[in-house]
Amino acid sequence: MPLYRDFSDDNATILVWKYEESEELDIHELLEPENAEKVKDYHPKKLLEVLMVRKLLKGLKPHSKILYKEREPFLAPKDAEISITHSFPFAAIAVSKNKIGIDIEKFNPKILRVIDKFTYENERGFIPKDNEAAFYTIIWSVKESMYKIHHSKYWSLKKNYEVKPFELKHLHKISCRVYDEQFSDEFKARVEFFDDYCFTIVEE
Repeated sequence: MPLYRDFSDDNATILVWKYEESEELDIHELLEPENAEKVKDYHPKKLLEVLMVRKLLKGLKPHSKILYKEREPFLAPKDAEISITHSFPFAAIAVSKNKIGIDIEKFNPKILRVIDKFTYENERGFIPKDNEAAFYTIIWSVKESMYKIHHSKYWSLKKNYEVKPFELKHLHKISCRVYDEQFSDEFKARVEFFDDYCFTIVEE
């Protein structure tokens, strides 16, 4: 299996794979029986993404499964934390000692149509007009990664997740936080670029 990128660090193994048509992915070999019903109506590309993640896991922890609780993935046996993400033809997995969130997004100017859904006007002052799509894609991806660490169906990316101002030349320690009226949890996000994609890592 051709590994596309390795972003591992001292606490986590973080791997990205780019699909090639020559690759064989056997659903009977890779998919957990517990998830058969979940994927039965998936689009073929989405199913490939699911199987790619399982193939990555097999190389790291061959006796582990990815199961779900309230749509959130976890490892069984639960001897490590996990985060997964995919955007065809890419899929990625992170296995860590600590909670971790990863997200992959393709840069697309269409994101400008929905910025009101995940940012407030007072969050946008630092964003240059000539590169808005890149900045908003990064913000979206960082918030998605934080959500995977600190999720709640009652929280919104707009109201409870904040990304502090940053520059494209300093993308490895973007300040961000999850918060409400009672608490604030601070993080540093790491952002990587490849092809036309943004890949974000947030570790506890």
